[in-house]
Amino acid sequence: MRLRALLDTDALGLKLLGGEDELDRTVRGVMTTDLRDPSRYLSGGELVLTGLAWRRDAADSEPFVRILVQEGVTALAAGEAELGDVPDDLVEACARHRLPLFAVHESVAFATITEHVVRQVSGERAGDLAAVVDRHRRMMTSGPAGGGPDVVLDLLGSDLDLRAWVLSPTGRLIAGPKASGPALTAETCGRLAAEHLAATRTGRRAPHRVLVGGTTYSLFPIRSTGRSPQTARDARETVLSDWLLAVEADAGDWAEERLDLLYGVTQLIAVERDRRDAARTVRRRLAQEVLELVQTGAAPAEIAARLRVAAPVLLPGLGAAPHWQVVVARVDWDGAEIEEGPVAQALLEEILVDPLSPGPEHSDRIAVAHTGDEAVALVPLPAVSTEHDGSGSDVLADALLESVRDPLTAGLNDDGRLTLGVSAAVHSAEGLRGALEEARHARRVAAARPGRVCAAGHQELASHVLLLPFVPDDVRRAFTARLLDPLREYDRRHRAELIPTLEAFLACDGSWTRCATRLHLHVNTLRYRVGRIEQLTSRDLSRLEDKLDFFLALRMS
Repeated sequence: MRLRALLDTDALGLKLLGGEDELDRTVRGVMTTDLRDPSRYLSGGELVLTGLAWRRDAADSEPFVRILVQEGVTALAAGEAELGDVPDDLVEACARHRLPLFAVHESVAFATITEHVVRQVSGERAGDLAAVVDRHRRMMTSGPAGGGPDVVLDLLGSDLDLRAWVLSPTGRLIAGPKASGPALTAETCGRLAAEHLAATRTGRRAPHRVLVGGTTYSLFPIRSTGRSPQTARDARETVLSDWLLAVEADAGDWAEERLDLLYGVTQLIAVERDRRDAARTVRRRLAQEVLELVQTGAAPAEIAARLRVAAPVLLPGLGAAPHWQVVVARVDWDGAEIEEGPVAQALLEEILVDPLSPGPEHSDRIAVAHTGDEAVALVPLPAVSTEHDGSGSDVLADALLESVRDPLTAGLNDDGRLTLGVSAAVHSAEGLRGALEEARHARRVAAARPGRVCAAGHQELASHVLLLPFVPDDVRRAFTARLLDPLREYDRRHRAELIPTLEAFLACDGSWTRCATRLHLHVNTLRYRVGRIEQLTSRDLSRLEDKLDFFLALRMS
């Protein structure tokens, strides 16, 4: 299709800011990005949609536009939701490089433009193949009866003689053809996911062609069609959550029309992905509310009431969850300036699914929230025996990562880590705070181990770490207040840093020399501070019992 046709479509809300003489250019596809350098994902002829999140100052516009022109992009459309009007420096850069520029009104979703372009491009460039895409689109957007990605894959097989599968980044089979032919094994799915993640992390342009078990597969990324202006500026924000399309064919010698069609299919499947993500919103919100109540020390009755509201959503037909487990995950990227909590949240939602459970709606009994840089999952369990020893139906740390370790290691490459901790099962709201702390302690145990992907369960915790989370809240508060409140108040009034000094003194096993070196203090200054701690608390830090009390108080505070 031509740019002029886009401009003439009122429903798209496009306003031309430059490039009147270039409106007869042809659009071959569409891509949404807020990466500063999206070149690895461009093949030429695209209409690029951007929310301008990549722009930090006026100097960023010139290099961004230059990259688009070098990759053969047809035009650029900038959303107005982030900055209001499209900045003049971007208008000027596009004019210098003769790149047509459109403004997208804030009321128009990028997904609307994407679907329109995919439909029109398919209709004008693919001839009879476009009818296949249009059939897919109608079936996938007609509501619950549409059939989802399975219908698309069946039509690819019947109309184009292509066998294809949709996989998660962990190698879980989300959709596949129902036609005859050998099914993908779990091992092959994991290998394809690992190859795709490795290729994406090294910046190779899709489709990625790999040979597995003597068969050549071409791997196409499936990315969200409805990215907002706050979309990922770093590929690491989505690499561990994007689906992929694996086609049993070598796309290296395909004509452009056939490649265009497959990319169009990935965008149609992405509609189903967006629908699935939208369905998770309620579960995520419920998990966030419960997590906030637990972390702020709310009364167990209040937490229990919130769980009763959540149970029908997480356990349809069962009414309530007799037991719960807490799983905590964290993804750390070296030197990355990205929000890691949502990355861990999306990944944990996928990890907690049985790898043998197909289908996109796999997480209807999992609620995952994120706080700071970690994700926290509430996992409802069926009835567990009172003699339960951790070996029954609950989530086990080692088994959780067994089938996904290889793909995730490839996706984390050499600059990322995933660490995960699992609590014991608890039978009431009163135990959730202890379970949360237990899972966090277990995650820290996992973080101390080597490797890109590590997990630890409650069975591996040291004795005091295992006991502390289950101390009743009122006992916890009274114990820590009696020992630490006098020091905190003194620090507040005098900025004496008695609490940090106490922590360092205990960490150094009571060694005056090592502690003074660690705090960059003279030993006499350290002795003065320790003396002040003893005076304010009426304790003696030379006694093992008092040291232990302080240690436990700091751990519980």
